[in-house]
Amino acid sequence: MTRKISLAYLTVPGMDPLAQVKMASKAGYDYVSLRTIPMGQAGEPQVHLENNPGLFASIQVALEETSLQPLDIELVRVKEDLPRDYRGAFECAAKLGFTDVLSSVWTMDHGFAVDCYGKICEDAKEFGLTMNLEFPVISGLVNLPDTLQFLKEVGADNAKVLLDMLYCYWSGVTVEDLKKLDPSLVGVIHLCDCPKNEKAYKPVEIMREAREYVGRGAIPVKDYLKVLPEGPCSIELPNKKYIETYGEEGHIRNCLETAREYLTAAGL
Repeated sequence: MTRKISLAYLTVPGMDPLAQVKMASKAGYDYVSLRTIPMGQAGEPQVHLENNPGLFASIQVALEETSLQPLDIELVRVKEDLPRDYRGAFECAAKLGFTDVLSSVWTMDHGFAVDCYGKICEDAKEFGLTMNLEFPVISGLVNLPDTLQFLKEVGADNAKVLLDMLYCYWSGVTVEDLKKLDPSLVGVIHLCDCPKNEKAYKPVEIMREAREYVGRGAIPVKDYLKVLPEGPCSIELPNKKYIETYGEEGHIRNCLETAREYLTAAGL
């Protein structure tokens, strides 16, 4: 079975959702993943669909006119000074057909994080959405075991772990670790690769602007994927140099073509 592939927002940071839908469709992606819960970063479109019915309607029409399927929205972050009520964003996502929400924890207050995330999961469930929790190496949860334990404590039946290939690689996740993972806990999978010369970068530089095309870096992506459920993968692959060289549209296309070539060669 050929894995279906989505285009994540961070692959071309700063792109507005309507343009992302159109470019993803033109390039041949199966799904699209939008950032409709902004992080307040410089250059990031401040998209709040619950407050922008015109943009919501435009995205709805664009999705209907393409063969793209909505996959996930991002990004819910758990932190003391951030919002805790995302029902407006969840409602809009569900109306557009999205099924998943990406999330991460950015506090060291474990009790607060468990309680807050549990409530957010309840709110998401009201709209039929599944929460996906990732473990960026600079966040409050930095590895797979701690993330799985966190989800166990939360106890939400609509919460899964997001497996980003970069964070799996950096945190030392092994194929054996993934074999032991309950398939029902595996959510969205983020595809990218890590530059072979990673020591030339700071981790945050790779995360945000120097990820490599799948199969051209140091991560054993195919070994990971061979033992994971055959769900959709989302390409999250920001690379400032590639965008400058190939343009946004060219980079989006290259991401998909290199990933599909790699997966096909690996029998995935």
